[in-house]
Amino acid sequence: MLPALVRKTWRDDRRALLGWTVGLAAFTGIYTSFYPQFQGAAQLKQDALPKGMLDFLGIADMLSPTGYLQATIFSLIGPLLVLMGAITLTARTIARPEEDGGMELLLASPVSRLAFAGQRLAATGTAVTVIAAVPWLLLMVIVPAIGIDVALSNVAAAGAGLVALAWCFTGVAFLAGAATGRRTTVLAVTGALAVATYMANAIGGMVDGWHWLRWLSPFHYFIGTDPLNTGWHPAALLTLVAVGAVTTLAGLILFDRRDIGV
Repeated sequence: MLPALVRKTWRDDRRALLGWTVGLAAFTGIYTSFYPQFQGAAQLKQDALPKGMLDFLGIADMLSPTGYLQATIFSLIGPLLVLMGAITLTARTIARPEEDGGMELLLASPVSRLAFAGQRLAATGTAVTVIAAVPWLLLMVIVPAIGIDVALSNVAAAGAGLVALAWCFTGVAFLAGAATGRRTTVLAVTGALAVATYMANAIGGMVDGWHWLRWLSPFHYFIGTDPLNTGWHPAALLTLVAVGAVTTLAGLILFDRRDIGV
């Protein structure tokens, strides 16, 4: 049987999990299912946007099947929605009960601090994985159903990258919450870091002499390898997972040693 704290966390977060899952499913389904009808609009959009703007957004070609999927699902809005869901849920693991005054009751459970934080994070990590995997799972069905000419193995590679990206920022968000116990800090720090690293990846790909910036950005390891065209890049995926694991471990250590506000 699953630990009580895992089950409680899932119960507390079930509405948020359902909302994010349904929202991402609708977003993915609408954009991909109507790909043939959107081709004309994509042509107009690509003609209207300056090349510099397309490069900044990581969109090389909106007309090809891979370019369309990258532009609509994997370039900006898709990752943004996934990260918003991941950060929001992760802020509930430590920061929310501490701010709301419920930490004392939760810590009254016959488990250590590390076990408490680990169980809460395990429940949240499962929920984040479900949310992040929604585009991956839906695309594996929709892409062949409507005849989008993209290899399913490449779709899976991009989907796995989105999950790994979510794990990376989940670790960062957990670290911020475990260190401070403040939801606003979790949202501000992780959100600012996501924006800054996205900008670093975009600028590094556009400006000569600044290419090194891309190696500092999780977004480079997610989509900079162009998985929709080139397939799997295990080293890049493992880098994202490693960042998530290291920040999670640091968060567990800090939470175990910090004075907790109850």
